[in-house]
Amino acid sequence: MNAQTDTSTGPPPEARRARVAVSTLFFVNGFTYTNAVPWLPVIKVHLGLTNAELGLAIAAMPFGAILTGMLAGPLIHWFGSGRTAVGTSLLSLGALPFIALAQNWWMLAAALFVMGSADAWTDSAQNSHGLRVQRRYRRSIINTFHAVWSLAAVSGGLLGAAMAGSGVPILWHLSGVTAVLVVVNLAISRMLLPGPENTEREDGVNGHDGSRARIPAKGLLLLGMLGVLLMMAGGIEDSAASWGAVYMSTELGAPLFLAAMPFVACQAMMTVGRLLGDRVTDRFGAVAVGHACGLLAAGGLAFALLLPHPVTTVIGFGVMGLGVSTLFPLTLAAAGNIPGVRTGDGVTVVGWLGRAGFLAFPPLVGFLADSLTLGSALWAIAAAGVAAFLLASALRPRSQ
Repeated sequence: MNAQTDTSTGPPPEARRARVAVSTLFFVNGFTYTNAVPWLPVIKVHLGLTNAELGLAIAAMPFGAILTGMLAGPLIHWFGSGRTAVGTSLLSLGALPFIALAQNWWMLAAALFVMGSADAWTDSAQNSHGLRVQRRYRRSIINTFHAVWSLAAVSGGLLGAAMAGSGVPILWHLSGVTAVLVVVNLAISRMLLPGPENTEREDGVNGHDGSRARIPAKGLLLLGMLGVLLMMAGGIEDSAASWGAVYMSTELGAPLFLAAMPFVACQAMMTVGRLLGDRVTDRFGAVAVGHACGLLAAGGLAFALLLPHPVTTVIGFGVMGLGVSTLFPLTLAAAGNIPGVRTGDGVTVVGWLGRAGFLAFPPLVGFLADSLTLGSALWAIAAAGVAAFLLASALRPRSQ
């Protein structure tokens, strides 16, 4: 059965409710860990950690995501994307207070490892369910979900900073956030779409028939192309957080406050791009938007590097953020709609490769910076934008 609806009458009520529920899941996901980030300096002092030890503990989170992230596909197939998203989100929330309860490095790393694993599963499941809702809408809405995530991440960081700055005990803060978000998660769980995962797909793939995942050769090729595209997008997106401030302070001599502005500009323009991304995608198509985004990402950083000044650097990183804004959601949407490939499997495989990009690019840039200069090393990020431009044809919708 095909549950898609006629666009002339608009989406049915269950699809509208499910959209609210998926948006809430994205908000919870973006809001959870960012509440703990401002507390990391306090945790470092409390546990007596060196910079290297804190860095290794934080690395346990992406390590958990990489090590266990591929389990998301089977989980979605067995339990459905909605139940998987809610359940793994609750697991991530359950790990949050243990960051405050950690008495040594191992406990902190273990809590972050669990949170990273659960985050990877939640990310794949909520995107898969978001694609179910999008098929019922019969127009692009996936970018809006990611815009909600971006807004939630900023909100969580601001709340965490306010709590840390006001002297509220860390355990009270993180436990309170956990309690509220658990209630929110449980409240919206009934609003998610019922039925098998294949309900909205014309090819019927991704049902609960106990069949094994069989990915056709063309599907494997597309997954590979989309995975590389997402790796490029992940590397570009992470460059602002990892190297923007360092470049401003070491290469341009900017004060600390101004040094943070490339990251702020990138995140702000990324959110704007995601809020507008669905309308632009519906009008011009995913391939055209992908090509434009790749050029904007490469051109923005090239502008910053060719005109090395604090103002031009902030502008360039902002343009780069606008460019990368829709690459991540559009690539996941394309991966979840490959004919013959279960939605959860496509999203999981490509999402896993995207996380590998997040891990690979910062050390790559660091290695090049040590060998050359940081300004020269950042051209690798501009090259990733060019690669995204060349790979954007993989975003072309395939008939089911």
